[in-house]
Amino acid sequence: MIHIGLAGWGDHDSLYPAGIKSKDKLVHYSSHFPIVEVDSSFYAISPIKNVEKWVNETPEKFRFVVKAYQGMTRHRKGKETPFNTITDMFEAFKSSLKPYQEANKLALVLFQFPPWFNCRKENVAYLRYCKKMMEDIPVALEFRHQSWYNDAYRDGTLSFMKEEGWIHSVADEPQSGEGSVPLVPAPTDSHVTLVRMHGRNTQGWNKQEGVDWREVRFLYKYNEAELFEMKNVLHELSNQSNDIILIFNNNSGGDAATNAKEFQRMLGIEYTGLAPKQLGLF
Repeated sequence: MIHIGLAGWGDHDSLYPAGIKSKDKLVHYSSHFPIVEVDSSFYAISPIKNVEKWVNETPEKFRFVVKAYQGMTRHRKGKETPFNTITDMFEAFKSSLKPYQEANKLALVLFQFPPWFNCRKENVAYLRYCKKMMEDIPVALEFRHQSWYNDAYRDGTLSFMKEEGWIHSVADEPQSGEGSVPLVPAPTDSHVTLVRMHGRNTQGWNKQEGVDWREVRFLYKYNEAELFEMKNVLHELSNQSNDIILIFNNNSGGDAATNAKEFQRMLGIEYTGLAPKQLGLF
């Protein structure tokens, strides 16, 4: 089964009626897609009351991909976090997942590591630590440094994921130096594989002086030929993994929702169990 969704639900204006309040957007979103990626958990661990609200206002079969907090993925580069110890940080994050788990709405947790997290022993050891701390919670792993997939380490990286119980997060992104990874359509878990579509804006992928990087990095609209290419990739993945979660993250220009709808039509997928349809562009 292929589950298509978007990164976040706040910025996809084409899905929503004019004048909608932010607090009501997830309800409308869940009438279009069966899954969503929670991005806010990367910047701060979600308060329990927020998670309970999200769980309660979505359909029974709706699922969440939750991004690991940035302190857990070493994005903060030694900066302080609100926690006294690493253990406290992980425990607080796991506590925030309980409403998802109790409602059977947690698809997986995504550990996306930064471009400077390269393939070396220290980092491999830290990955083992993360997996141990997350216990039996399903976790996906996405790299941003290409060393993990170069000729010398690619097979070892995939074998490591299988042995340690990591779900492979397959990334489609620009090929722009060491801070990007190639498309590697290789499942490491027979139950589920995550695919994240970041767009292919090579020029805007890396930080530039005088440019609002977050506004341009994911500025990209996939064309029909590129989506057809990804259709073949998903077919290959689905032969080796029962469920495929596909998240469109190319939303700097608002293209994620449009591409997701187009791809859904291309695959001939009709989802059941969604929230009642609301008025909107689609």
